[in-house]
Amino acid sequence: MHKAIFLDRDGVVNKDHAYVHKVADFEFIDGVFDACKRFVQAGYKIVVVTNQSGIGRGYYNEAQFHQLSDWMCAQFMAQGIEITGVYFCPHHPEKAEAPYNIDCDCRKPEPGMLLQAIAEHNLDPAQSIMVGDKISDIQAARAAGLATAVLVESGQSFSEAQRHLADHVCTSLAAVPQILSLPE
Repeated sequence: MHKAIFLDRDGVVNKDHAYVHKVADFEFIDGVFDACKRFVQAGYKIVVVTNQSGIGRGYYNEAQFHQLSDWMCAQFMAQGIEITGVYFCPHHPEKAEAPYNIDCDCRKPEPGMLLQAIAEHNLDPAQSIMVGDKISDIQAARAAGLATAVLVESGQSFSEAQRHLADHVCTSLAAVPQILSLPE
């Protein structure tokens, strides 16, 4: 089994400009590539797990999401970083149009995307980490049995009670390798 680092996309990998679905609007957060290189060097597979209710709301479609994801993965590959998988949930129980207006098991805080990746890529949750910028990311990590959950602030503020739900809280993904004491 392999260990993995699960990354939320908007707010962790790229700046969250709300419903990002075009390359022109995709802005990598500083330090993402360096952090991911350190994860790979430490033996982690990288998996992106992202709620994308903009699809269900009709703001963009699945083809546009896949096109942007392919571009994003190519940017990582150009830095020598392989993304093992990109998993997304297009659903929203109240604010989506049919057929996406369902209460599913993949929309975080539910663990469906993480569990699917674990099964498809032989990942070990007991050695894996989730990095997210929302409490729902932390809840999904806990529900999937991941060993570690890291909350990145990405310009947000959290209550003390929310901060305690995570194992670590830091400013951005760039700080995570140091927090986890990964080798340089």
